[in-house]
Amino acid sequence: MSSMANQGNNTRIYAVCGKGGVGKTAFTAMLTRALLDSGRAGRLLVIDADPAQGVTNALGMQVEKTMGQVRESIITAARDGRTSELAEITNAIDYLVMEALVESDSLALLAMGRTESLGCFCPVNDLLRDAVTAVAGKFDTILIDGEAGLEQINRQVVEALDCLIMMTDSSARGLRTVAILKEMIEEKKVIRCNRTGVVFNRGDIDENYLAQAAVKVGVNVFGFVPQDPNVADYDLVGRPLLELPSDSEALAAVRRIAAILEP
Repeated sequence: MSSMANQGNNTRIYAVCGKGGVGKTAFTAMLTRALLDSGRAGRLLVIDADPAQGVTNALGMQVEKTMGQVRESIITAARDGRTSELAEITNAIDYLVMEALVESDSLALLAMGRTESLGCFCPVNDLLRDAVTAVAGKFDTILIDGEAGLEQINRQVVEALDCLIMMTDSSARGLRTVAILKEMIEEKKVIRCNRTGVVFNRGDIDENYLAQAAVKVGVNVFGFVPQDPNVADYDLVGRPLLELPSDSEALAAVRRIAAILEP
């Protein structure tokens, strides 16, 4: 388990990763809805770790400050030699993280945002990750919307996951990304993970064929999400996917996947 889970609670941490364009953001938003509707998620925190902040928009939430902006403030103060301002920002890091946290009646959202400054800046990254860990430890379930790679999640958010959901479509490129993620976990040990599995999204190929493809890659299948005009219509007009109708085929499929993930 991650350092979050080591704070004496039973926080469950899920992350969604995959090649761009496979519908990862829409899936994460629908999984948020499914987790909330199940009543078993408890206090839910969604971490938007994708610099594009797609899931923030898909959830219909507004972010005033990102963790990337907090990081830039620290780096700028350090570069300019403003010792007093640097000390003030560093001492207020927990407050800044809480200020970046957006809460609604049903969930909380933390956006990592973009990082403009080049270079490692490891002390700053570690400082921010410790602060995010402290905040996240107050929640029962954490859902992370990440990029294709896992280094960014490991560097900015957590050191381990309860479950990694690898999103793909039915393309060979998508499956190659899944294979790379699997290698990063099993061979390169980029991040510790208790469970991994693939979700095929918007697949127009027989599910048995896709399941066989997953077997060749060596990953479990969590489920299949069909094409759903509701999702496309909501995305087109910018309507939050949390408001999808209960009879949405895609949402029903995500509910089944959520039931597999939840204890």
